[in-house]
Amino acid sequence: MVSPVSIDVVIPVYGGVGTLRSVVSEVLMGAEGTTEGGIDYVINEIILVWDHGIDDSPTVMQKLERESVQVRSVWLMKNFGQHAATLAGIASSGSDWIITIDEDGQHDPSYIPRMLDHAFAERCRLVYFSPTNKPPHGMVRNAGSRFAKWIFRVLSAGHAAESFNSFRLVHGEAARTVSAYTGPGVYLDVALGWVCATMTTCPGLVRTEGRPATSYTYRKLASHAFKMVVSSGTRPLRLIAMFGLVLGVIGFLLAGIVVYERIFQAIPVQGWTSMMIVVLITGGAILLSLSVIAEYLGIAVSAAMGKPLYALGKPDSEVFGEPRIKS
Repeated sequence: MVSPVSIDVVIPVYGGVGTLRSVVSEVLMGAEGTTEGGIDYVINEIILVWDHGIDDSPTVMQKLERESVQVRSVWLMKNFGQHAATLAGIASSGSDWIITIDEDGQHDPSYIPRMLDHAFAERCRLVYFSPTNKPPHGMVRNAGSRFAKWIFRVLSAGHAAESFNSFRLVHGEAARTVSAYTGPGVYLDVALGWVCATMTTCPGLVRTEGRPATSYTYRKLASHAFKMVVSSGTRPLRLIAMFGLVLGVIGFLLAGIVVYERIFQAIPVQGWTSMMIVVLITGGAILLSLSVIAEYLGIAVSAAMGKPLYALGKPDSEVFGEPRIKS
């Protein structure tokens, strides 16, 4: 008899006093069952991670723990942010798969079985929920989100940033590898891309938040977007290095042309030749040096972010079973 697939649900908690109970209740309602694709599953734990929020969420968390053995709380010592809280919950998990979900009721837990079907059908260890309706936010916030993801996609060589959101299904091995290696300031979805070779999406309807988004000021949203762009990797530094290398070579070539023209008396102004040679050669040398520095910075940035050299895991045949033959 094949054991059911085990799932842990990680919920970062910051201001969920009015919504957390209903979210947990919805998760518990579908705590076990069989997906439409025939996959038996069970939710082992609901891990609530308190991120030193703005309300009396700890009281609600403690009551939920007493009411259900499947609920467990993780307590952070200060406010570290949503991604850090999510990583703390992932590090505390132990199931085959992990679902991350918001506390505000925007994400519908009934999509969890469908996301699991997508993972097994497409043999992907990372599945994002993909809203088919417009996000229930203001026009400025939505436009800013699209712009930040576009910038990230350009800087990261086409990474599917438009799929990034906090409702995700991740294979447990991959998620716990990320939680072990990821350094501070790294965007969680970028780090997941380091260890997950492929990802897919599960379409569905996103709901209106069950509380005002008072904690998501434009300043925090801008900081969140900046973190995503900065942690896009070393490609921006590599672009700077290539730019410096090209300009350095051009500088040396132009210096040669200036010398040639001076020899054949094509430059009538005294002193102009020597000045241009100094400027072009010195500028070229500086830009070539900067390109080397940028390469070293790229290595240091990768190490500081905690990007692993490799990640071990089970083969796909053990995670998903043998490939199904499509009729």
